[in-house]
Amino acid sequence: MPEVAFMNLFSLCWSGGNDHTRRAGNNFNSNGNSSSNGGDGLLWSHDIGKFGSGEFSMALVQANQVLEDQGQIESGQFGTFVGVYDGHGGPDAARFVCDNLFRHFQARLAEDNGVVTAETINRAFLDTERNFTALVSELWDSRPNVATVGTCCLVGVIYQQTLFVANLGDSRVVLGRKVGNTGGVAAVQLSAEHNANIEAVREELKELHPDDPDIVVLKHGVWRVKGIIQVSRSIGDVYLKHAQYNREPINAKFRLSEPFNMPFLSATPSVITHPLHQNDSFLIFASDGLWEHLSNEKAVDIVHSHPTAGSAKRLVKAALHKAARKREMRYADLQTIDRKVRRHFHDDITVVVLFLNHELISKGAVQNPPLSLRSALQH
Repeated sequence: MPEVAFMNLFSLCWSGGNDHTRRAGNNFNSNGNSSSNGGDGLLWSHDIGKFGSGEFSMALVQANQVLEDQGQIESGQFGTFVGVYDGHGGPDAARFVCDNLFRHFQARLAEDNGVVTAETINRAFLDTERNFTALVSELWDSRPNVATVGTCCLVGVIYQQTLFVANLGDSRVVLGRKVGNTGGVAAVQLSAEHNANIEAVREELKELHPDDPDIVVLKHGVWRVKGIIQVSRSIGDVYLKHAQYNREPINAKFRLSEPFNMPFLSATPSVITHPLHQNDSFLIFASDGLWEHLSNEKAVDIVHSHPTAGSAKRLVKAALHKAARKREMRYADLQTIDRKVRRHFHDDITVVVLFLNHELISKGAVQNPPLSLRSALQH
């Protein structure tokens, strides 16, 4: 694929494919409405909307010079698909996944006669990885550093009365579950994370690479795969999966001194299946930029104790207030700091909150017309 076509491909993720999609996308507001986002020019939100199984809220804040997070919600005949893609090393992989993962999911779903299984989702992830690797090969002569770009991928699919969660990396989905008739809500983490700072992940890597004493390295108090990257699973990061891309002209900090014949990172997601229960109230999908500042319990409490509208934005702002306090600042001061410099205070953050309507779920309600809402690509 030529480079021009590659860049044009990115733009499709935002524009959508039909009139309804474009209308939905246009509702993902920037800070043109200052009363909505409180004067923060790097915060975008869609405060409330409807999907097949209830209502949703979505928000995103930028910290990097170029936005590396992407998010989407798709709802239609098949059910509902939510994606949170936390890119690293640049925006390319997250943008690519935003445009391609759901398309591959639809194709695999058609092959499975419309029945969603864990394997349907798994194959869609691997199809996307295969296509991104092919793109790296095609761009090697003109843009070799695309080989060093990757993304975490968190996906939730609601099909009939079942939630599927697939994850690569360290984004997270947390369930808010009602506790009997107490009025309280418990926080239940549903996703498994793949970060070398987790001991079980380090043990998994050591078992996969028993002859490599440097498979995980502690650097400045942080565990990293090969001393380079924290996450052990991703889409992209081709330079740590295929030795032919771990060479000049990629940046020297990514090049390994020893050849390798098996990938250090995996694109196979952890997939869990969760039957939805009447007490399951809402789901919070978010990139790790949120969880760096808010505990599962705090996030669930914020959503539970406020109106549904603006829930995602409220979570993002709570994380930003916490980030500011860590630096003995006010949030108002943080808002004056421009992107790139702001990355020293917090990461890009994407949040999608789904509020579950069990009457709709039990009826097998379908979103009509279909919903397709995706966060903006270029800011």
